[in-house]
Amino acid sequence: MNALNSILIEGNVVRDAVIKETPRGTQVCTFSIASNRYYRQDDEYEQETSFFEVETWAKLAEACGKNCLKGRGIRVVGRLKQDRWTSPEGKNFSKVKVVAEHVEFKPQFKNKPGMQAELDGMDTTEDGAMPVEALAEAAAGKEQAVPAF
Repeated sequence: MNALNSILIEGNVVRDAVIKETPRGTQVCTFSIASNRYYRQDDEYEQETSFFEVETWAKLAEACGKNCLKGRGIRVVGRLKQDRWTSPEGKNFSKVKVVAEHVEFKPQFKNKPGMQAELDGMDTTEDGAMPVEALAEAAAGKEQAVPAF
């Protein structure tokens, strides 16, 4: 049985997405998002920004490559994955990234018609498993309003 490993992040794309292809011909798209958290400290509002690397596969990678442009609002549902490697000098490294299973693009001024419809119903995971649709739907239905400052 797998342990729970699920994440929902909302933010803005930091730079345009990059698409690469594996030796077997599967597309992989990577991009980074910035997510802001606002809080109050000593009667003043503060902002904390966190940056996350996101990886998408197959048809979702193709859609993200076209639509993940710098500044675009985005919501990502996925899982965390830790990459580990050793440098030629023998030093160990580790990096955690988000492997997206579902991506929602926020509307923008030059929105392409039918963009979300293009993504609906796609098999969007690396291993061909079903996407975590229930989690995304539950999260979308329970949005909380951000207080105006």
